[in-house]
Amino acid sequence: MFLSGKRALVTGSTSGIGLAIARALAGEGAGVVLNGFGPPDEIERLCAELGAVHVAADLTTAEGVEALMAEAGPIDVLVNNAGIQHVAPVEDFPPDKWEAIIALNLSAAFHTARLAVPHMKAQGWGRIIATASAHSLAASPFKSAYVAAKHGIAGLTKVLALELAEHGVTANCISPGYVWTPLVESQIPDTMAARGMTREQVINDVLLAKQPTKAFVQPEEVAALAVFLCRDEARNINGANYTIDGGWTAE
Repeated sequence: MFLSGKRALVTGSTSGIGLAIARALAGEGAGVVLNGFGPPDEIERLCAELGAVHVAADLTTAEGVEALMAEAGPIDVLVNNAGIQHVAPVEDFPPDKWEAIIALNLSAAFHTARLAVPHMKAQGWGRIIATASAHSLAASPFKSAYVAAKHGIAGLTKVLALELAEHGVTANCISPGYVWTPLVESQIPDTMAARGMTREQVINDVLLAKQPTKAFVQPEEVAALAVFLCRDEARNINGANYTIDGGWTAE
């Protein structure tokens, strides 16, 4: 197990893509720090399953991220995955939703990185991975904050890659298309309202319309790529944005 002795923090890892990544990293021997919300008994079960610890924190503030990083300890593999979504026309987009999405989806990734980097540089090894989105490369209507945040994640990843390239630390992002997760499922009602569609129409004519495979990406597929990016064989993969979108952004 090539990550034995390494400590990995995965934000937003109590469900969906983050949980799949946490499972995959634990499977390679990493000591995992989980972060996210959920029923206490379910989080306790996940910690027992993965041999992990859980740190709850409000990642929408710098102080919350600082508390998370202080409790998590030195991190060798940082996976910025936490995110939220809201769907509405720009003129109706609630400013508080904009602020929350930018804070969690983008600013939190900056704060975790700035606090994790000193340890990574000191030891001459580290991996920073962000769960971006096909929306880091393309836009969709009614998702102004999310698209802005994910484009920002792609840019932040490039800057980190350039700054850390001579220190044995890589920074990359993974941009899935639509993955069947609680985050995707939760945006269906808003999309139904914004577009005047049924649930089935949203799934088939909006979510899967742009994916040539007409199938949802599986969380385990994203996790497998995250694990590969941690391998020594990936040490010269830096500043990349890998799409797993069934061909969506190939057009």
